[in-house]
Amino acid sequence: MNGDHEGDNLLIARAFGDRDAETASMTSLDGDGGTFAYSLAGETREVTVPWTAPIAERAEIRREVVVLYDRACAILGVEPRAHE
Repeated sequence: MNGDHEGDNLLIARAFGDRDAETASMTSLDGDGGTFAYSLAGETREVTVPWTAPIAERAEIRREVVVLYDRACAILGVEPRAHE
């Protein structure tokens, strides 16, 4: 998630944390949501965003991250890219 989706992390951090976030990465996740650390004016902050449904299987993580991405795009008025 962090190495190949840096822009997605930032989009999620801006939508659910602070719209002025400068960088972001996913720092943890559990069955209830994902936590993103983001930088803003030299400070590091965190936001935990709940999944749309609790997850129990590793394969469900990708689905929920895609949902977060789509929700973030809707909140920020950004056209989401197609999903593979």
